[in-house]
Amino acid sequence: MKKLKFLKASYAFGLIFLVIGSMAVAQARFDPDNEKSAINWDQLSAKFGSVPPAPANLRIGSIMKFLGNPYWQLLSKGMTEQGAKYGVPVDVQAAQSESDQAGQLANMETMIQKGYKVFLVSPQTDTNLIPAIEKARKAGILIINVDDAVLPDAEHFVGPMQYENGIRAANYFIAKYPAGGKVAVIEGQAGVYAAAQRTKGFKDTLIGKPFTVVASVPGDWDRQKSMDAATTIMQQYPDLLGFYCNNDTMALGVVEAARSAKKLGKIVIIGTDGIGEAYDSIRAGELTGTVDSFPELTGQVAVDVALRLLKGQNIPRVVFSPQNLITKKNVESPLEPAY
Repeated sequence: MKKLKFLKASYAFGLIFLVIGSMAVAQARFDPDNEKSAINWDQLSAKFGSVPPAPANLRIGSIMKFLGNPYWQLLSKGMTEQGAKYGVPVDVQAAQSESDQAGQLANMETMIQKGYKVFLVSPQTDTNLIPAIEKARKAGILIINVDDAVLPDAEHFVGPMQYENGIRAANYFIAKYPAGGKVAVIEGQAGVYAAAQRTKGFKDTLIGKPFTVVASVPGDWDRQKSMDAATTIMQQYPDLLGFYCNNDTMALGVVEAARSAKKLGKIVIIGTDGIGEAYDSIRAGELTGTVDSFPELTGQVAVDVALRLLKGQNIPRVVFSPQNLITKKNVESPLEPAY
């Protein structure tokens, strides 16, 4: 019911859109984190051989969430550079903000008319692109869901295991603070698979451990909103051990809140994504860590998967891209252990 109210408040596309959205959500929910046939990105070549040549005159359309966020810049960079390697143009369109769901849908509706054979889509929410996705499928266009929000019936998905992001953050707290303590979560946007899974992974991993999640509030991927939320939480819980944030933009907002409260370096702050600014903050001793999902590599893998599927290879429904916790210990060698 909340989903319907949200859609109705966010769009003015009428009853048909609401019916389509509610039907999709009501179906058996696609859960890439628990897909049994999933394969890791680095196993593709061993199982299926080299990436096949691209079909003649192939063009790929990419629908990004928001290019104002460095994470999506890196993801799109990986796509365009990998496409160029194969002589395939990858045209990227993105919404005007992290919450411009209608704008993202309009972008895709327009791009469907331009002759793309493949769309690499990173929806803002799990349902906002459904009308355009249905049109694209009827036109015979291959759709690959790339990271973050997950289409309820996605046929192909490339991205990290989101639940694992939360696990890695929680394991840091467990390993470094065996006595436990009070922790808080700054969540991403409601209605986004990645946000829910990251939060769940973090909380589930702390069950049975001496930690208490005293607050879990939405930051909506927004730095200022997360800063304000963290300020309130630190005032309410002066003995708070630390925060886990569903992305780095929000984590950097928490860094500013900690700075203002004179707790910078005294409180643990872990983000998610692995953007450059997060790395710089870790080097400066501000942000404790980030779970890097290596978005540039994810973009490259998505293009590879597209070419394999177009060639008829029986690629598993889910291809997982890598991730690792980054701290000051491994900030210069991201594939090494973080503690």
